[in-house]
Amino acid sequence: MRINKIEPNFTANINGPKKHDFLSQFHEKAKNSADMTDTILVPRTIFKGYLGIMTGTTLLTLGSLINKYKKLAKTVSIAGVLTSMYGTYAFVRPFIIKDCKGVETTKQ
Repeated sequence: MRINKIEPNFTANINGPKKHDFLSQFHEKAKNSADMTDTILVPRTIFKGYLGIMTGTTLLTLGSLINKYKKLAKTVSIAGVLTSMYGTYAFVRPFIIKDCKGVETTKQ
């Protein structure tokens, strides 16, 4: 058997692999394209709520870690609770208060 007679069983890509950006990979793998292009009417409010909840949780954790300074720990913990409460309110407000600005009240 001669080595030069062996033919490869694959096809070589002359141009190299296709370059895909990060988002196009998600679009290719999505079964329902509406999952990638669907938007919410109040994303800023929900994003503020998410940031408030995450910041409040971080402040609560920080307040529990600094036990050496009692007044500072108590202040940071109270700030964390208030921030988390605001975040929860901002997150659920569009779903509870249907008439607030930016919430669609009619179906299309």
